[in-house]
Amino acid sequence: AEGDTVRVYLSDEFFEAPREENAWRKITAPRLDIVYEDENILLVDKKPGVLCHSAGEWSWNTLIANIQAYLRAKGEWDPARENGFAPALCNRIDRNTGGIVIAAKNAEALRILNQKIKDREIDKRYLCIVHGTPRPASGRLEGQLFKNAKENRVYVTKTPQKGSKTCITLYQTLQSRGGLS
Repeated sequence: AEGDTVRVYLSDEFFEAPREENAWRKITAPRLDIVYEDENILLVDKKPGVLCHSAGEWSWNTLIANIQAYLRAKGEWDPARENGFAPALCNRIDRNTGGIVIAAKNAEALRILNQKIKDREIDKRYLCIVHGTPRPASGRLEGQLFKNAKENRVYVTKTPQKGSKTCITLYQTLQSRGGLS
């Protein structure tokens, strides 16, 4: 009525600019292709073009932000809980690569999966389509993986660069495995 005073409380977070750690707030309908889920982990099929985390330029529409928004909407994650664990990715794949990414829903799952990845107990495989037929039909490629931080791009070179790491790719064509060529 006329003359009444109305007080409204708005959290300071409402006025904050989105950051990596609260980007999930901007996502109203999480876009995820969930392959597997239980109380500890979430396996998501990341599509090419999607960032796992912000990289270089800041983006709120990342895989981890969508996962956090999804778990918040399900009531499985409460970001307001003091000292609460934030769901985290156990592995990442490049923006232009598609594939399965593992997310931990709790600190114990993150610790266990990170150790399994470090100990190479989790096997990573990539499927690549090439034009032509590789000769020989199976083999080993070795090079130096180098990240150009200015361009935010990764290159493979034959000669070592400052900060590069050796990368080894074992390959086998489908034809050599008895499949289609």
